[in-house]
Amino acid sequence: MKTLLAIAAAAALAGCGVETASTAASAAAIKKQELEQGQKTMQQTRQKIDGAMQQMQQRGSQAAD
Repeated sequence: MKTLLAIAAAAALAGCGVETASTAASAAAIKKQELEQGQKTMQQTRQKIDGAMQQMQQRGSQAAD
């Protein structure tokens, strides 16, 4: 959704005579932000998985005792 909005805004600006380089820079900045958000989400998911694995190991240890 954000990407579509950014593309539409970039296209509107390009039609108004804004330099192509600035439009490309804006698109690159948006892609960078999306990449950073994806990396944060992946890190949070890994932390949740690690936490769940630790809980499983603890329960397994408790069941063995």
